[in-house]
Amino acid sequence: MNALQTFAAPAGRVLISLIFVYSGLGKISGYAGTQGYMESMGVPGALLPLVIAVEVLGGLAVMLGWHTRVAAFLLAGFSLLSALLFHANFADQGQMINFMKNVAIAGGFLVIVAHGAGAFALDNLSKRRG
Repeated sequence: MNALQTFAAPAGRVLISLIFVYSGLGKISGYAGTQGYMESMGVPGALLPLVIAVEVLGGLAVMLGWHTRVAAFLLAGFSLLSALLFHANFADQGQMINFMKNVAIAGGFLVIVAHGAGAFALDNLSKRRG
């Protein structure tokens, strides 16, 4: 593995995960508002704790490279589902941009699913022990 690959993989994991960790933590501090927004879009507000857990725990898992392929696959699905549920108003350019952002993020996660965590990942510790 060359130096670019060695450092690009963990940097990519951190960068793609930050949005989920930050967003999940933000939902905790803005719980009532987020719950109301979800309900206004036809999504049960009771799912908010699950959403927060997926974003924070999934984001941290990918960031740290722990069960990376599974976490990346789940976050890819979450991103696509969020795009369809919350950003499918293509008449609104802002929503179209958010839809495409979510689709692009899902694509990035699928690359991680295909190629694994790369260097500096907790997944590599279990490979060394095994």
